[in-house]
Amino acid sequence: MGKEPDSQAGEPTGNKGTTSPEGQYPPYRTILILVSLGLVAGVLLEWLPDEPSPWRWLPLALVYLAGGTSVARDAWATLREGQLSIDALMGAAALGAAAIGQPVEGAILLFLFSLSNFLESVAMDRTRDALANLRTLHPTHARQLLADGSEATIAVTDLQPGHRIQIRPGERIAADGVVVSGGSRVDQAAVTGESVPVARGIGDPVFAGTMNQDGVLEVEVDRDSGETLLSRVIRLVEEAREQRAPTQRFIDRFAHPYTVGVFLATALVAFVPPFLLGWEWYDALYRAITLLVVASPCALVISTPSALLSAMASGARHGVLFKGGDHLDRAGQVTAIAFDKTGTLTVGTPRLLAVKGARPDSQAEAEVLRRAAAVESPSEHHLARALVAGAREGGLEIPPVSDFLALPGRGVKGTVEGSLAWVGNEGLAAEMDAAVPEELLAWVSMRRKLGESVVLTGTAGQVDGAFATGDALKPGAEAALKRLRARGIRKIVVLSGDHPEAVESVLRGIPIDEVLAGLLPPEKVARVEALEAQGWRVAMVGDGVNDAPALARSTLGVAMGAAGTDVAVDTADVVLMADDLARVDFALDLGRRARRVVRQNVWASVGWMAILVVITFWVGLPLPLAVVGHEGSTLLVAVNGLRLLRVRPA
Repeated sequence: MGKEPDSQAGEPTGNKGTTSPEGQYPPYRTILILVSLGLVAGVLLEWLPDEPSPWRWLPLALVYLAGGTSVARDAWATLREGQLSIDALMGAAALGAAAIGQPVEGAILLFLFSLSNFLESVAMDRTRDALANLRTLHPTHARQLLADGSEATIAVTDLQPGHRIQIRPGERIAADGVVVSGGSRVDQAAVTGESVPVARGIGDPVFAGTMNQDGVLEVEVDRDSGETLLSRVIRLVEEAREQRAPTQRFIDRFAHPYTVGVFLATALVAFVPPFLLGWEWYDALYRAITLLVVASPCALVISTPSALLSAMASGARHGVLFKGGDHLDRAGQVTAIAFDKTGTLTVGTPRLLAVKGARPDSQAEAEVLRRAAAVESPSEHHLARALVAGAREGGLEIPPVSDFLALPGRGVKGTVEGSLAWVGNEGLAAEMDAAVPEELLAWVSMRRKLGESVVLTGTAGQVDGAFATGDALKPGAEAALKRLRARGIRKIVVLSGDHPEAVESVLRGIPIDEVLAGLLPPEKVARVEALEAQGWRVAMVGDGVNDAPALARSTLGVAMGAAGTDVAVDTADVVLMADDLARVDFALDLGRRARRVVRQNVWASVGWMAILVVITFWVGLPLPLAVVGHEGSTLLVAVNGLRLLRVRPA
C-alpha cells in the first residue's frame, strides 16, 4: 500500500498516521468512510444527464482532500529526509489523473489506497494483540503480608525481593516468586503457553500475570516488577519488531532508488513520445500516470512484514517468542539440532527410577518405599523429595515420622510406626550393623554404572532394599524428536556436561544420531562450530548458564524459557515459554512456513507488477484497471501473509 517500512521491524508505516492508543485503524476507518461517501456521490453525479456543474466536483474534492492528505503528509515527511516514498508515486498518480480530466479514476485510486491502508492497519493491529494482551495481564496492586501479620495493599511497582504477598482464588499473581505457604492450581497459559493449569505448592516458582485458581497462595517475591518473566516477555516482543529479515532489509534499500527510477521512467514516457513518436500529449500523460500506478511496489513492500509479523504473533500466542524477523527467517533454514540434556530433554530434577527389595516380592518393595518415604518426608534433600514423590505417584499412604535425625554425608533416620527406619549410603548401613545382601550389592553396582544415584534403606541390623534415582526424559520427548525427523531435521545430537554413563542411560533408545557427554561450555561451542563447518545449519536448544555460549554461536539459539536461566534467555534467538519440546518443532515449522510465504509474496508481487508494466508500455492499460490490478495484488499479498496467524502447534 504504497509505503516504506520505518525503523520497527519491517513494519510498514510510510503512509500511516499518528498512532492512537487504540491502534492504527481508527483514523483510517474515518478516512475510508469519507473517501467512500465522496466517491459514490461523485460517480452518481457523473451519471446524471444534466449539464456539467462545478457542484459535481465537490464530492470528488472531498475524496482528494480526505484520501490525499495522509498521502501528502507522509510523502513530505520522507522527502524532508532526502527520500522519495511510494506515497509520492500514489499522490502523483492521483493528481495526474485529475490534471488530464479523469478525476474519477484518481478518486478510485485514492479509495483503493485508503481501503488498503485500513485493511493493512487492521491486520497489523491483529499482530499486536499478543503484546497488548500480555500488558493487561499484569496486576497493578498486590496484597502484601506484613511482619505483624496484617495486610496492606501495595502498588506492584513498589514490591521488592523478600516481600510476601497473598493471592486468593481467581486473582492474578502480582509478581514472580516462590510459594512459601499453601497450594493451588495455576493457569499459566497466557505466559508459558501451557494448555492446562499446573499444580503449585511450597517451593514451586510462580510468575506474574498467571491466574490462581482454587487455593490461597503465599508467595515470596524474588524479582522487581520490571524484571518479571512477563515484563521480559513484553520486552522481547517489542524488541522483535525492531529486527528485520534479510529480505526486508534488501527491500528497504531498494525502495528509494526504485521510486526515483519510476519517476524518471514516468517523465520519459510523458515527454519523449510526443516529441519523437508523434503521440498526443493526452495519450502520453495518461500512459505515464498509469505507469506510476502499476510500477509502485506496494505489494512488494508489504510482502515480507505481513508474513513475518503474522508468524511472530502466532508464535507469541502459543508460547514461542522470536526476537526478530531475522531469527524467524533462520528458523526456517535449520537442518540440524543440538540439544542440551539436563532440563532440556530431561526433567532436570532427580526422580525415583527403580526400587529393589532385599526379598523378591513386589508387595515388600511397596512397603520398603512407603517406610523410606516416611523417614525422608521432613528432609529438603533433592533425593528425599524424589523418594516421597515416587511414593505418592504410586498411591502409597505415607505414615508420620518421629525422632527424625539428619546425618550429614550419610543419610537420615527416624521412628516410623514404632520402629527404627533409616535411608542412606553404605556408611550408614555399617553404622546400623546392617549387611548388604550380595544380590542387592550387584543391583546397586549395576545401577551406578548407569549413572544413577543409589541409596539403601532398612531397620536396625537389616537392609530392606535400595532405590535408584536419576534424571528422566520429559514426557513426550521421544515423540517430539520423531516429529522433528519427519519435518526434515536430518541430524540430532546431544551436547551434555553430565557423566557419559548418566547421559547414555537416560537417552538410550530415542532417535539421536550422536551423544557427546562430559563437555565444558567451550567444548559445546566447538562442537557447534564443527557441525556448521560441515554445512549444517544448527539450532542449539538449552536452558542453563553453560549453554549460553553455544546458544550465541549457533545458527539459531533456542532457550527453554520458563525454567531457563536469565543468561540463556537473554542470549537465545528464540524463547520457549513452556518447557515443552513440541514447541521446538512449532518454532521451526513457523520459520519454514514464513519463508515459504515470503517467497510466494515476493515472486507474486514482482511478477504481477512486471506484467502490468509491460502491458502499460506496449498496449496501454485503462487507469481504472491499473488501479484495481495494483491494489488488488497488494491486498492478496497481505491476506496471504495473514494466513500465518492461524498456525498452531501440532
